[in-house]
Amino acid sequence: MDMEEFASGKSWVHNLDPRVKIVVTLVFSVVVALNNHIEMTAISLILPAFLLVCARLDFGKVTERLAIVNTFVLFLWLFLPFSAPGETVYSIGPLTIQREGIYQAFLITLKSNSIILMALALLGTSQIFTLVHAMSHLWVPDKLVHLFFFCFRYIHVINDEYHRLSNAMKMRGFKPKTNIRTYRAYSYLVGMLLIRSFNRSKRILQAMRCRGFKGKFYILHHYEMKRYDYAVGSSSLAFTILLMVAK
Repeated sequence: MDMEEFASGKSWVHNLDPRVKIVVTLVFSVVVALNNHIEMTAISLILPAFLLVCARLDFGKVTERLAIVNTFVLFLWLFLPFSAPGETVYSIGPLTIQREGIYQAFLITLKSNSIILMALALLGTSQIFTLVHAMSHLWVPDKLVHLFFFCFRYIHVINDEYHRLSNAMKMRGFKPKTNIRTYRAYSYLVGMLLIRSFNRSKRILQAMRCRGFKGKFYILHHYEMKRYDYAVGSSSLAFTILLMVAK
């Protein structure tokens, strides 16, 4: 999956200061995650939906991202209504569906979709390196910034390494089945992937030291807040605060 699929665009959402995007997304996500009222959580969908429309993101691709998240949420719907204690609304043999379980499953569904939509609308419309740069401007600890940077930089390399190893297994006639041989082959695959990743990390570190790296990335370009950055940031935070105080 392309992590910068929505980063190319010319809307005012794409051109927002990345520091504003990070702060708004973080505050919004925390407030929505801590909110326990379905009404307010449903209202919270208005802001990310508005930003998505303004960013002119492809509806089909956004739906695909949401489908991945809601696949995991579906498991909650299979267990929460039957396991949460509360008032019984329906019985299926020995199983009973509880009103509180349905409430919690629906609330989690709204929360997860609202947070993911906000992340797609703001963080998804910026390049990863731009967000890393903005994190440095927000005084995020250097080690966290470096960790985030290198995870994105080399996750595709590790993925390519996995596909090379997997293709090599297939060329040797490997066909996965539910038996010990298959489990052993996959354990060897994971082990080789870890070893190759470790060896590659040592080569990368040596290359960086040869280029004078001493644990710090120097920032040459500095962001400058514009009027619409202040306007969008303040209005988004005001909407988020209203969600928090409104009951």
